[in-house]
Amino acid sequence: MTSIVIPAHNEGRVIGRLLDALLAGTSVSGPDIVVVCNGCTDDTARVAAGRGDRVRVVEIPTPSKHRALRVGDEHARGFPRLYVDADVVVGAADVRALVGALDRNPELLAAAPGRDIPLAGCAWPVRAYYRVWQRLPAVREGLFGRGVIAVTEPGHARLAALPPLMADDLAASLAFGPGERHVVEEARVLVRPPRTWSDLIRRRIRAATSSAEFERFQAARRAEAPEEARERASEPVSERAPEPVSEQTARTGTADLRALLWARPALLPGVVVFVVAALAARRGSRKAIRDQDFSTWLRDESSRQG
Repeated sequence: MTSIVIPAHNEGRVIGRLLDALLAGTSVSGPDIVVVCNGCTDDTARVAAGRGDRVRVVEIPTPSKHRALRVGDEHARGFPRLYVDADVVVGAADVRALVGALDRNPELLAAAPGRDIPLAGCAWPVRAYYRVWQRLPAVREGLFGRGVIAVTEPGHARLAALPPLMADDLAASLAFGPGERHVVEEARVLVRPPRTWSDLIRRRIRAATSSAEFERFQAARRAEAPEEARERASEPVSERAPEPVSEQTARTGTADLRALLWARPALLPGVVVFVVAALAARRGSRKAIRDQDFSTWLRDESSRQG
């Protein structure tokens, strides 16, 4: 049986549309859905419970996504298992497409849907930013930034071994080698972007802060296993196992932006906006990184309107 775990913190305004999409056209024998309300002070639990017996609601007092995911695992009944953010929309047919991709290829451990990011109603700089962001190689190929990841039982074991990290979706994506993860484009997820420049910068500050924490985790892992790293470097490339999470990266470099401009010169204004946002995020994240504050979640509310 396919299980879907949805961690939710004060998502009463939006979780209903996700649950309606997951339940539409499915029978009582459809996916097992577990909503873990963590530290909620709104009506998230009531809204989720109102969708009927097909949705099991678990409440915990601590506002922690990592803890919510682990509690969801304790209640989930089967595999493949999907982890879905409460503020995205993915449908039952998309779930079936993800599960089918994992079932057809035994080498796959993790899969995610293609993104649809509706930019209507967003400020011009936000639209310009996302037109660039969506075309970056790491963004196209990674499982992060989609709000949905499906894993097999062995893939789940890989995720369960990760520590609590703010960049949980990035860490999850990089826990798998290129041959172990796949973006299933026929499955789609609707990811609503921030509507305002200030909310975009809040998101990017959070991303810069969480990336710094993740890179510290990678450095610690490398320091713990230098001998293993040397052994990997001495192996022929064709015989190497997939790189561990401590070795992979999803950073965007100037070479990526230059290649994008070479292919699409009309994106120059968007690249300028992208660079300005990156610099603002770097500056805005300095204090949190210096203080090692990797728990303050800068959430934008504009993407949760409507």
